[in-house]
Amino acid sequence: MPLKSRIDSALTAAISGAQAKPSPTRLASALHYAVTPGGARIRPTILLSVAMACGDRNPQLADAAAAALEIIHCASLVHDDLPCFDDADIRRGKPSLHRAYSEPLAILTGDSLIILAFETIARAKGAPPELALELVLALAKRTGMPFGICAGQGWESEEKVDLSAYHLAKTGALFVAATEMGAIAGGHDSEPWVELGARIGEAFQVADDLRDALMDQETLGKPVGQDDLHGRPNAVSAFGVEGATQRLRDILAGAIASIPSCPGEAALAHMVRATADQIIPKATAAQARSAIPGE
Repeated sequence: MPLKSRIDSALTAAISGAQAKPSPTRLASALHYAVTPGGARIRPTILLSVAMACGDRNPQLADAAAAALEIIHCASLVHDDLPCFDDADIRRGKPSLHRAYSEPLAILTGDSLIILAFETIARAKGAPPELALELVLALAKRTGMPFGICAGQGWESEEKVDLSAYHLAKTGALFVAATEMGAIAGGHDSEPWVELGARIGEAFQVADDLRDALMDQETLGKPVGQDDLHGRPNAVSAFGVEGATQRLRDILAGAIASIPSCPGEAALAHMVRATADQIIPKATAAQARSAIPGE
């Protein structure tokens, strides 16, 4: 089954379970709204790619982990768009959830999705309990404090910001979770996979900074210029467009080099290159890809 089909099927099952009746109709609808349409589903794709490279020994558990990771990501987007954070009107080309459903329902949707993510792993059929527990712990570590996306959001309230730590927590955390959880579901030790996730996450953040600076709202599907508007630390303000592009190039090359030895190593290298094609702004794509091994 193609990865997209596996991800979509697992997500549909998870959301449908959370909409079981009797339940508040508008909140149930908001859960579906928050995860569709799905964007690129980059994080769960990375997770399943790693699981497959490691042998895909527990496919049902891997599918549940992929759905859980994407659900956490979608929850973070709902919360990021709230008036107390980015106050964004648009997400993925449609009204942000708090604009479509109300601010109280947006908060409840984000909270419900976070809980649903962990429930999805716990309910995975045929899952070895020890692996399910490892997945829960890995996802929790990369979601909360001190190393997760909550910490990343927290950095924005600090007077002095460590840009590397900020990027690793805000964006990199769920990419690290993707490689760690893929390895766990594949029956491998997760530690050797941390660097790959961290490098992909850093690349994604730098690319996001470049998109925010270079693209328009219609193309991007969400407000642009947000880093400058909110005074957030970002790679473009720190290094300039050319410097940020060079940094992105170096990170992607390092990501390829960091892939642990495994049966699917070549396929993973191809996946990283394909991910680069998805995340790099067209204005800098040719420059950034020119130094990626194999390009």
